[in-house]
Amino acid sequence: MSKAVFFDIDDTLYDTSGFAKLARKAAISVMIDAGLPLSSDEAYKLLREIIKEKGSNYDKHFNVLTKQVFGEEKPLLIALGMITYHNVKFALLRLFPETIPTLIYLKSQGYHLGVISNGITIKQWEKLIRLGLHHFFDEVITSEEVGVEKPDKKIFQQALDRMGCNAENSIMIGNKFSEDILGAIDIGMDAILVNSELSREEKLFLKERNIELEVLPNLQDIKKIL
Repeated sequence: MSKAVFFDIDDTLYDTSGFAKLARKAAISVMIDAGLPLSSDEAYKLLREIIKEKGSNYDKHFNVLTKQVFGEEKPLLIALGMITYHNVKFALLRLFPETIPTLIYLKSQGYHLGVISNGITIKQWEKLIRLGLHHFFDEVITSEEVGVEKPDKKIFQQALDRMGCNAENSIMIGNKFSEDILGAIDIGMDAILVNSELSREEKLFLKERNIELEVLPNLQDIKKIL
């Protein structure tokens, strides 16, 4: 039976903090220049409300924004917003410095590598390709494909099935306690929390259930335990 390491993508393999905000503000600025009758603060606040309501994986935030402001969709403004957002986002896309050395190390140790991600399949592949990481992974499993999101057991089980491995020989690495860590533990996988810290409630949860969890400040420390 093969041994596998699964990764989350956002804020695990690359740094998403801040870039989305900058990309959204750049998009709004272009839309305002083209006729969106709101201030930058008003437009950003409205966009954030739409994202909160629709979810970050929804792909028509700017459509909703123009419809709420004008009572109908404005294709020119939508296109300007979308193109600016994606141009800025991908210009700022950066791996954590230790990502590639860590993946190379895990491959050298005989691990099969996979991704388990909440998101739209084509978007997750686009990130991996733009980051130059797609060739490291044997399988990329997304919530869009499976029909459920982490921490649902079904997405983890499908990942195990597609990789031909069992939970006892597999590890999930991610930065979100509720999605990545609890989901993995619930199905019997080991888990490692990276680029994040446990809250007091999360520490209590683990203590009450006698669960030991590795918490690492960055990916390169994985080499010390795997």
